[in-house]
Amino acid sequence: MRMLINVPETVVADALRGVAAAHPELTVDVDNRVVVRRDAPVADKVGLVSGGGSGHEPLHGGFVGPGMLDAACPGEVFTSPVPDQMVRAAAAVDSGKGVLFIVKNYTGDVLNFNMAAELAEDEGIQVASVLVDDDVAVTDSTFTAGRRGTGATLFVEKIAGALAEEGAPLEKVEAIARRVNESSRSFGVALSACTTPAKGSPTFDLPAGELELGIGIHGEPGRERRAMMTSREIADFAVDAVLEDLRPDAPVLALVNGMGATPLLELYGFNAEVQRVLGERGVSVARTLVGNYVTSLDMAGCSVTLCQVDEELLRLWDAPVATPGLRWGR
Repeated sequence: MRMLINVPETVVADALRGVAAAHPELTVDVDNRVVVRRDAPVADKVGLVSGGGSGHEPLHGGFVGPGMLDAACPGEVFTSPVPDQMVRAAAAVDSGKGVLFIVKNYTGDVLNFNMAAELAEDEGIQVASVLVDDDVAVTDSTFTAGRRGTGATLFVEKIAGALAEEGAPLEKVEAIARRVNESSRSFGVALSACTTPAKGSPTFDLPAGELELGIGIHGEPGRERRAMMTSREIADFAVDAVLEDLRPDAPVLALVNGMGATPLLELYGFNAEVQRVLGERGVSVARTLVGNYVTSLDMAGCSVTLCQVDEELLRLWDAPVATPGLRWGR
């Protein structure tokens, strides 16, 4: 097993210690698995909390900071965090204006965040929750009932985070997070399987010369397997799958996301093909983000996420953000 680790059992804790050393602007509780912006709770501000299994970095801990999340709860690799982590995070960021939980649609995450919301309410913390379910590849999958939550999580966290930073009340922050999710669709492609530290071998069998269309971020199966395709062919397939469902009549934000092991050289080349398809389909692109943001350990592959935006959503997207994984305007 060729991994830059000590032992599988300490991978998450070791990574959190490294995050703490690299980012003094964050408070990292390694034992309780909570990452919080150091100035939390911020007065007169709704707190944003998200989380999920580790292995998708920089999601979610890398998106903690001004203009985005106030706290994140990392679980074990591909495993939901537990309610105690979420309640601890909510208490750390609650300024009295309430807390928004941003939850990707995976069964463990949904159950645990729902339980945490009830426990937090018992402690006097007002909580609202928004479910992210943007993946158009499949309706039900190994980890979910309904669509999976993938790349749109970044759009929800960034835009809702910007509105919260302006001092908006909980109901407005929740509403805009829902609107972003409803305006977003994603589709992913795997060129290789990922390897979890605990297993030490690929999570599924993908023969040489084949790819999986519609893969999930935990290696869940997609729509179909095909012989290897060119970047141009993959872009045609992925973008058309998104547009079949989204059908935008306004400009979009485009996220061309790497799954963890795809070089930027390839991602930028793929982005050129994505932009070509969007242009051919008459879709105007307002902003584009290219890079590894919602990953699956060492999986080679990519995903495309589109979010239809109006002037308000675009303004909030452009608003300053200062996190380890996303930073501009400050």
